[in-house]
Amino acid sequence: MCKSENIKQSPYFFNGEELRGEGIVHSHRTLADLRGVFADLEAYSRMDPETEVYRVSSMLPVPEGTPGGVYMGITYISPGRVGNEYFMTKGHFHRNPCSAECYWGVKGEGMLILMDLSRKVWAERMSPGSLHYIPAGIAHRVANIGEEELVFSACWPSDAGHDYESIARNGFAYRLMNVGGNPKLLADTNR
Repeated sequence: MCKSENIKQSPYFFNGEELRGEGIVHSHRTLADLRGVFADLEAYSRMDPETEVYRVSSMLPVPEGTPGGVYMGITYISPGRVGNEYFMTKGHFHRNPCSAECYWGVKGEGMLILMDLSRKVWAERMSPGSLHYIPAGIAHRVANIGEEELVFSACWPSDAGHDYESIARNGFAYRLMNVGGNPKLLADTNR
């Protein structure tokens, strides 16, 4: 039997849409932070650079790089487009090529865009309750294809690391575009 002094309250709380607690890390990305991500440079230049595209809250209970640890985060992507390209996250590979990740949809409609090392690209629809396994060695980013905020959560190893530079340099081989009101993957002819 546990003694009452051994029973503690968790320092973290997730109510299904919001992550709270001591040590939660909050970040946000504006259009200015996503320079070079979107294809339509003219449309991008006409938009307010302070427009928030997405924000992230993360539970990081151990230092980054700690083997055996697990992180959890929740991402909120605003609805919107730059030209015909949906608002999306920067996208990344993991620095540790053996690291997988899981996403699950909480609210809204989105698309998880995946790319392997040979630059083969595919996507999975995200919606409330959808579960997504991202295998090791696969780049990933998420786009909001709906009219409301897209909310999804993630869980990844604390030693996974993030390689944003490869995506910033080479992009994804396909872009998710709004074509006739529907999301469609189109080859990126600019790369």
